[in-house]
Parts: sequence; structure tokens; C-alpha cells
Amino acid sequence: MRLTTALLGLACLAAHPTAARAQSGDALVTRGQYLVTIMDCTGCHTPGALAGRPDPNRRLGGSDIGFGGPFGVVYPRNLTPDKDTGLGAWTDAEIGRAIREGVARDGSVLVPVMPWPSYAVLTPDDLRAIIAFLRTLPPVRFASPANVKPGGRTTAPYLGVISP
Repeated sequence: MRLTTALLGLACLAAHPTAARAQSGDALVTRGQYLVTIMDCTGCHTPGALAGRPDPNRRLGGSDIGFGGPFGVVYPRNLTPDKDTGLGAWTDAEIGRAIREGVARDGSVLVPVMPWPSYAVLTPDDLRAIIAFLRTLPPVRFASPANVKPGGRTTAPYLGVISP
């Protein structure tokens, strides 16, 4: 009886390959959500998170507070699929390159505040899962403040490291 049930199940999946793909797609997105959570992407890329008040309606929509250091001030960008202010116009390869190699879409190097040196060891499957999850987020229209070069004037708050 069990063998018959298993064979019937396989026959159904073979007859409906889109159902099998949807299940594997769901697993990929679930894995991506898990990875984005343990990598704490929301801790930097969600408005209000760096002030201790993350906005759950704009999850991963970019930060309104930056990080300051010898590299200037950088503001974590919008990771949602908004086409104008987020990753909506980026290809999967461009997103992957930013995460694993620290290279932005325009070819500029991301400062290590974005811990891409650690993310460089992500497996191709894990990277694909992260990208799949980011593609499922509701688009948030929010442009983070512009990054500021060392010595430049900021227009938005930022966190800085002060040596004793």
C-alpha cells in the first residue's frame, strides 16, 4: 500500500512539474529568509533599526541612519524589489556580486561595514536563496541618504566610532 501511494505521488508530481518547482521555490525562499535573518540584514537595512525602532512596514527598505568612519559616512541601501530605490532593476548576478564580492552595481567597492568579506564564503545555493527571498519582499519606495566621502558634510544622522 505504501509503495502504491508513493508511486502515485511521484506520478502526480511528474504530471504537474510546476507543483514540484513551486515546492522547491518555496524551500529556496524559506532558506533565504532564514539566512537573511541570521545574517541580521534587517539590523542595518531597515529604517529605524539603528535607533532601536525598526519600522516593520518598511523591512529591508534602507536605513535612514548611517555609519561613519575613515571611509566617510555610508547609509545601508534599500534591499526590496522597488525598481527606483531598491534592487528591482538589479540582476541576480549584480545582487550576488554585491553580497559576495562587495562590488556595487556601478562597480564601486562597498566598504566593509557591509560585511561582504564574511559573506564571500556563502555557497552558490545559499546566495541564490537570499536573492530569491529578497525578490519576494514587498517593494518599499525609500531612497537612503547619499553616502558622504571623508570630510564631507552629512545631511542625515549616523553612528560613529570614537576611540578613547
